[in-house]
Amino acid sequence: MNDMVLTFLVGAIIGSFLNVCIYRLPRKESIVFPVSHCPNCQTPIPFYHNIPILSFLLLRGKCVSCQKPIHWRYPLVELINAFGYIYIFSVFGMGWISATYALLFSTLLVVTFIDLEHKIIPDSITLPGMGLGLLAASTVLPPGFIDSLIGLLLGGGFFYLIAVVSRGGMGGGDIKLIAMIGAFLGWQNVLMTIFVGALAGSVVGIFLMIFRGKGRKYAVPFGPFLALGAVVSLLWNQEILNWYLLLLRS
Repeated sequence: MNDMVLTFLVGAIIGSFLNVCIYRLPRKESIVFPVSHCPNCQTPIPFYHNIPILSFLLLRGKCVSCQKPIHWRYPLVELINAFGYIYIFSVFGMGWISATYALLFSTLLVVTFIDLEHKIIPDSITLPGMGLGLLAASTVLPPGFIDSLIGLLLGGGFFYLIAVVSRGGMGGGDIKLIAMIGAFLGWQNVLMTIFVGALAGSVVGIFLMIFRGKGRKYAVPFGPFLALGAVVSLLWNQEILNWYLLLLRS
């Protein structure tokens, strides 16, 4: 129980830093300097007003200085990251494997919220992520270097082919993102990632067309669906495969 409480706290604290990345990376600002400040009035936020989740509740979702609302994204990211860490460490145990997957989870969370708001996936995340994924697979993660390299090339190559055939139907950020995911998870999981991501994207796209009146050419960011597919593949890949094989036999 104590381990889970500590994991939650660490996840929430890191989630607070992820919010800094989500806000500053698309604006090409430093994620280190200046210190945290209100995006409306620019007033620096003291540490006692920057406690993950708790400060948002105590301040009733408003900046102390200007009384402007604090975006709901801040506590949401902290909560998702905290609970994500708990689940990852409960599945893979305490160790370097879980720590590496937690890093991947946090990275995908940053990508998701940046892509949703700005419709971009920064190279500053995915390019270093590819190298880190290959390194992690070579040292602590189950896939191993060869499987990781195949995952990177398979995911990135497949999406690049789609981009060429569709003449821009697939963004460069998505290509690099799936390559990074393949580096961390290996070729089998990258296939599952693509399947789940495409399925979720299709469902949401159909929903938007039917209930929101969006046209077929409405651009839906694909990064969040790839991130979802990667998390599903990481945590439930074997269960999904077993379920699919059971359907085939029935």
